[in-house]
Amino acid sequence: MFQTVRLVSSLLLGIAFLMLGVGALSTLLAFRMGSAGYGPGVVGAVMSGYFVGIVVGTSFCHRLIVNVGHIRTFAALGSLASAATLAHAIVLDPWLWGALRFVVGFCCVGMYMCTESWLNEKSDNSVRGQVFSLYQIVLYLCQGLGQFLLNVPDESGLLLFVVNSILMSLAVIPVAITRVSAPSLPEPVRFRFAVLWRTSPTGMTGSFACGLIMGSVYGLGPLYAQRIGFDAQRTAEFMGALIIGGLLLQWPIGKISDRIDRRVVIAGVTAASVAVSLAIVGRDSGSGLVLLALTALFGGLSFTLYPLSVAYTNDHLAPSELVAASGGLIMAYGVGASLGPASASVAMNVFGAGGLFAYNAAVSGLMLLFVLWRMRARASVPMAEQGAFTPMPLTSPVVSELDPRAES
Repeated sequence: MFQTVRLVSSLLLGIAFLMLGVGALSTLLAFRMGSAGYGPGVVGAVMSGYFVGIVVGTSFCHRLIVNVGHIRTFAALGSLASAATLAHAIVLDPWLWGALRFVVGFCCVGMYMCTESWLNEKSDNSVRGQVFSLYQIVLYLCQGLGQFLLNVPDESGLLLFVVNSILMSLAVIPVAITRVSAPSLPEPVRFRFAVLWRTSPTGMTGSFACGLIMGSVYGLGPLYAQRIGFDAQRTAEFMGALIIGGLLLQWPIGKISDRIDRRVVIAGVTAASVAVSLAIVGRDSGSGLVLLALTALFGGLSFTLYPLSVAYTNDHLAPSELVAASGGLIMAYGVGASLGPASASVAMNVFGAGGLFAYNAAVSGLMLLFVLWRMRARASVPMAEQGAFTPMPLTSPVVSELDPRAES
């Protein structure tokens, strides 16, 4: 394990710098647009650009990696993401910022694909699970810590963009000078959505619903915090609690799903998400630690919906089909995340700041009803035939190849 970690340490360091910059940038943009007086509709449309870039970039970046290699692709995309981040400081224009969000999302998914295929190549089956877990910890922890860059004093309005751009540039260095040989990148094989739907309607719907929820809170969470009276520091704490909560609760909830019908756990998670979302509606800056605790709990429940959906889908598949199906599920998530900020902005326009969590309560409630219907329509998988739950990061389809369940 130590030898493997030493071998991939440059990759993990690069992704750590990237997540610090990416995590901070999203929150900074939404906060700045809110301060400039833009409404939820404009903010939601701009923030959707990032997830559209991820969906579009998945296939294009694969061809780029095959044609020019991992190191050149990572370096080129990292440089482009750094330049796009700095370009936000030129002028606050929603059209420009929406285009730049698309560029950053496009670049990030390509960098994830480079890193994940590299990690998969260098991790043998005896340490794959540990490397996979370490990668997720780096992702979530650095993204969460990146939120607190919002606290850096920036009277000029330029400094924070410069800091985020520097972090993305630094992400290139450890990868560009690594001595680790680059792996080959296999052709992507993905279930057609129609086949995936017939295999697991619950898994596909859960992935899409998770995208709607997570896209909305990533895109509009900072605006929500600002509108209930939080300053930059408290907004950073709010978003940090959301992301760190998502890291902490996946494992215990997943272990429960290994012992009972996984759909019961999905139903429980969505029901709890409805309750927590409604508990957040109507709260303001005076709620303090109670609101942060509820936000962390909401993050833990919401982040868990996608890996639960993957695990449930895998229970109906042969091991050889896992990678292809996971690629389809993360694409379903990406489509949902692209729609989430724009659709949630409608609720915020109608109901005010609390409309964001009213929207998420509605999405979770609809998912709950769907799961209950599917429990009546299809028998559960016997406990002895259920696979093991594994937390899944929301990055690129390539991450499924690093999943220990894909060893066979």
